[in-house]
Amino acid sequence: MQVQYEALYHQLEENHWWFRGRRDGVFDQLQHLNLPKTAAILEIGCSGGPLQQQLRAAGFHNLTGIDISETAIALAHQRQIPNVSVMDGARLDFPDESFDVVVASDVLEHIEDEQLALREWRRVLKPGGQLLVYVPAWPQLWSQHDVVNRHFRRYTNASLRQALTQASMQVVRQSYWNFALFFPTFLVRQAQRLSRPASADTGTGDLLALPAPLNHSLTWLLRTENRLLRHLNLPVGVSVFALARKPTS
Repeated sequence: MQVQYEALYHQLEENHWWFRGRRDGVFDQLQHLNLPKTAAILEIGCSGGPLQQQLRAAGFHNLTGIDISETAIALAHQRQIPNVSVMDGARLDFPDESFDVVVASDVLEHIEDEQLALREWRRVLKPGGQLLVYVPAWPQLWSQHDVVNRHFRRYTNASLRQALTQASMQVVRQSYWNFALFFPTFLVRQAQRLSRPASADTGTGDLLALPAPLNHSLTWLLRTENRLLRHLNLPVGVSVFALARKPTS
C-alpha cells in the first residue's frame, strides 16, 4: 500500500468501523471452530496486531503474526505483542505443518501470484488444519481504493473457490461479507468511475476518519451481520470469505 495510506491505516485500525467489523467477523469465525487454546495460529498480514491482542485476551497463547511492512511490525512491538515479525506472506520462513490455523484477512489480493501464496499457506498447515481468508469482492467494485492499496484483483465466491481448490484445499464454507453496504458502495464506485479515472492518485482512497456516532453505528451494523453469519451465508457483499481445510491425506 502507499505510504500515505499506510500511515492513516495504522492511525485508524484499532477503532475504525471497517477494521473493527472485519476483525470481529474473523474472531467470530475462529471462535466457532472450537479450537483449543493451545492451537497454533498464524496470522498473515497482522499489521499492528489488534487481532493478535483480541485472540490473546480470549486465552489463545500459541500465536504468530507476520507482516511485510516493517512499520506495522514496529507498531506491534511498541504494543508489546510477542512473536510477530517481518515476512513475505508468499514466502514463509516456517517448517512444513507448523500451524493448526492460518488467517489471512485482506492479504491475498495484494499478492500477484496467488497460487504461490496459497500453496505456502497450505504447506505450513498441519493435515486437517484450516485456512480462513477474507478478500475484497466483485471486480465491478474496482476503484481508486484498490489502486491505492495496490490490489491485483477482487474476487467472487466462484473465483475464490477456484483458487483454493487449485491449491488443493477443501472449501468448507464461503460467504460474502458486508452485505449491508454493498449496494451503497456499488453506487458510489460507479459514480467515482464516471467522475475520475481509476488511476487518479488521491493518496488514501476511501479510508476516512468518521464522526464517532457514525463510526459506532457502522461498527454495530457489521457486528450484527457477523452474528447473522453464524447461521446463514449472504448472496453479495463488499468482501468474500472462505474457510478451507488441508486434506489429511
